[in-house]
Amino acid sequence: MTSRSPSVPVEPGLSTRRLRALTFVLAAAAGISIANVFYSQPLLSLIAESFGISEGSAAVVVTVTQLGYAAGIIVVIPLGDLFDPRALASRVLVITAVAAACVAVATNLTIFLVASAVLGFTSVVAQIVVPFAAHLAPAGQSGRYVGQVMSGLLLGIMLARSVSSFLADLWGWRSVYVLSAALMVIMVIVLATVLPRRKPDHTGSYGSLVVSIWHLIREEPALRRRAVLQAIMFATFSAFWTSVTYVLITEYDLSQTKIAIFALVGAAGAAAAPIAGRIGDRGLGRPATGVVFALAAVAMAVAGFGVHHLVVLALAGILLDLAVQGNLVLSQQEIYALRPDARSRLNTVFIASVFFGGATGSALSGVVYAHAGWTGIAILGVVLSLVGVVIWAISQTLRARF
Repeated sequence: MTSRSPSVPVEPGLSTRRLRALTFVLAAAAGISIANVFYSQPLLSLIAESFGISEGSAAVVVTVTQLGYAAGIIVVIPLGDLFDPRALASRVLVITAVAAACVAVATNLTIFLVASAVLGFTSVVAQIVVPFAAHLAPAGQSGRYVGQVMSGLLLGIMLARSVSSFLADLWGWRSVYVLSAALMVIMVIVLATVLPRRKPDHTGSYGSLVVSIWHLIREEPALRRRAVLQAIMFATFSAFWTSVTYVLITEYDLSQTKIAIFALVGAAGAAAAPIAGRIGDRGLGRPATGVVFALAAVAMAVAGFGVHHLVVLALAGILLDLAVQGNLVLSQQEIYALRPDARSRLNTVFIASVFFGGATGSALSGVVYAHAGWTGIAILGVVLSLVGVVIWAISQTLRARF
């Protein structure tokens, strides 16, 4: 079983300037890789038209991609505690580039869905580089640097929808995945060139690595709590952004370009990441968690009541993204401090649960929107957020067990 010994720095004595440069590279890698999971959200109408399926059925594209991502977290991310993260990230990105190219040229729905699943599976590079930022950070500042890398990851999530809408309006939805393939190739070269090498602490086999994950789940209540809470939060997030495109088209008759502009409001939420990191470093992560779940409930209520007012709907999107991103950083700051030598495995459990939550939210949104419209989506989001508040409140009195 892993120990709780301090993590050994990747390169002791890194200058502040180089550390900032490496953090920027990690943030960029996280952003452009995670974007692959979200490109399809505003494109569902166009994809449905291309393959001759209903818009409700097209929502399966989001679900398949997110399930692929969750599977990649389980299978690939533990390897970050076994192999050099630089080599691992670069090699996985090569496969990501091939998968994106296959999505771009697919003319058969089955091939398209399989390629989308592989694209999601290999986009886990984002979760290889985030724990690496914690290893690079000076003692006591992991929240700050993880927050900065998470800002890049979260901007990737937010800007993915805008980029895909803009490109789809100009050159069709397939152009989005052509650009993705090119960006993956560029990032392979950058990571292989600038990132330092790191020898992981784990010296056993892949099998023992996987077995140790179950020990971490059993022995770390904070990991279980944070995984459940962020899964709930991400289900709310995914339900909102998967369904809001339909509202923007039916209620406001927005073009893909205008939808892209609307999606930009989410980028404002990335400001929460570094702030949340500093709050976590000051030991205020627990009370702040209750605040962000309450904020998510307010955001979804505002979304429900403000559906006929575009500015109010945009405000709801900003509030929700602030809540999601703030809780994400608070959670990772807490779990990375549990066992520094097992950060990739801790991240495996945490992010897998997050994206299972996201896939569940996407799947629920298709059913709920078909039967209850946007009001149903708003109620779903409020209920999920309040469940998070209840779990958080219970955890304050049951810290030893959950």
